[in-house]
Amino acid sequence: MKTAGIIGGSGFIGSHITKKFLEKGFNVKVSVTDIKKSEKYEHLFNLKNSDNLNISPLRVEEIIALKDFVSDCELVVHSGTPFQLDVKDPNTELFDPTIKGTENFLEAVSEAPTIEKVIFIASVAAWNTNFPMPAGTKSVTDSFDETEKRFTSPESHPYAQAKFIANQTVETFIKKHPSLHFEITSVSPVAVMGNSLSNRKDSTSTGLQFLIKNKLAPDEFTKALYDNDVPFAIVDVEDVANAVFKAATTNGLHGKDYLLSSETYKVSDVHAMLNQKQPKNKPNIIYKNNLAMNDLGVRFRSVQETLNGYSEQL
Repeated sequence: MKTAGIIGGSGFIGSHITKKFLEKGFNVKVSVTDIKKSEKYEHLFNLKNSDNLNISPLRVEEIIALKDFVSDCELVVHSGTPFQLDVKDPNTELFDPTIKGTENFLEAVSEAPTIEKVIFIASVAAWNTNFPMPAGTKSVTDSFDETEKRFTSPESHPYAQAKFIANQTVETFIKKHPSLHFEITSVSPVAVMGNSLSNRKDSTSTGLQFLIKNKLAPDEFTKALYDNDVPFAIVDVEDVANAVFKAATTNGLHGKDYLLSSETYKVSDVHAMLNQKQPKNKPNIIYKNNLAMNDLGVRFRSVQETLNGYSEQL
């Protein structure tokens, strides 16, 4: 029985990844930043095969603890970078844990002889820091795929900038180490939606769904979404977990970075579907998913299926 280490495996996306690996018969180690806050991970013990689950305290800024966490893993998934839109101190809240954490993680896995595969949960922001707005000179109807030049701007949200820089860190590491004993693959989901496996009230992903469903705008970011009726590319959280598992258990994907996306709808239609109503407009395919479908065999469910089944938990 192989061991999969899931850094951030109790979060919104991470929980679904943990569930997938447990169901497939892996020993699963999950890291949490604060072991005392059991409400953030206790839901994992309700999963099938949770006897094969171990929870460990870990902060990716702490290199010694990180090396210990990955030391006995064959597969490691890094889903531990913060997703935070309300930011007071970008350096301590986003840049340090995202960028320094990525650097530490790469050092740690390099020294772990048992590791066969490393998966990074990147972000569409690693391709376009202006998301959900278009990249550079593109229009809202122009498509985007993995053949495009990555776009970043210093005016983008600090979260997006941090994810972009972290991805550049991974790419640079791969180029500088052509003879690694393991493969590195990244996946870059667009806006991830769907049902949470926990009852947590502090998840940014589920919180954003709650805001759009109820048309609430506590900040300038969400207000701008409604004011401009922004087209939003969406992917189901379960499809992301499936893609991560496929990437982790498929050989020959070293250096790849897959966009994970389904359809794009305007925010007004996202609001309607979250309230089990029909969208007024037909979806577009802006962020293409052909590469993930071909290489990973993933089939992405429709956004309407994802949002119509959303259960409000806040």
